[in-house]
Amino acid sequence: MRNTPSFQQIEASLLYCPKCREAMPVRKRLLLIVPEGEKYEYLCERCTSTCGTKVEEDTTTPRILV
Repeated sequence: MRNTPSFQQIEASLLYCPKCREAMPVRKRLLLIVPEGEKYEYLCERCTSTCGTKVEEDTTTPRILV
């Protein structure tokens, strides 16, 4: 039996907001592009505070290591 993952990536729909002091729905926004991939931040839908960040590895472009 093969060990295959049942999912590729997890997307957050609720995260704890430090300003609202409870779990809130969040929006994912592209913050910047770094050598490791694309860095996103999760924003609270109520107050727009940052609740977390995530770096998604870019698998479409091959990396050249020097």
